[in-house]
Amino acid sequence: MDIDFLGVGWSLPIQLDQTQQIQTAKYEAAVRQSIWAILSTARGERLMRPDFGCRIHDHIFAPNTAGTVGQIISDVRAALIEWEPRIDVLDIELLPQFTHPNLLQISINYQVRTTTNEFNLVYPFYLQ
Repeated sequence: MDIDFLGVGWSLPIQLDQTQQIQTAKYEAAVRQSIWAILSTARGERLMRPDFGCRIHDHIFAPNTAGTVGQIISDVRAALIEWEPRIDVLDIELLPQFTHPNLLQISINYQVRTTTNEFNLVYPFYLQ
């Protein structure tokens, strides 16, 4: 099995390691950071790549309704399918936080195609 396909890149956020070199993320950690970058980037935010990112940021001022939840799930799935070819999205759930009604925890279960290892990433998203 060739995990080199998963790649090595700069760790996000960019920081230095103990040898004062730019810290890197390898393989599955690089995939995880890529997913986080996709979700954290609003479409149109990057000048040289305006189509990159996820449309969840269009819903920041939307009400916390079933319709909004469904659209956010759809937007997350579409962005990951478009921008992260190293994974298969298995499931996406929005977990409400009763102590913070405007916080939605986006739980993404995914499988890395090359290794077939399954992972979960929880991304916090705030409405309003």
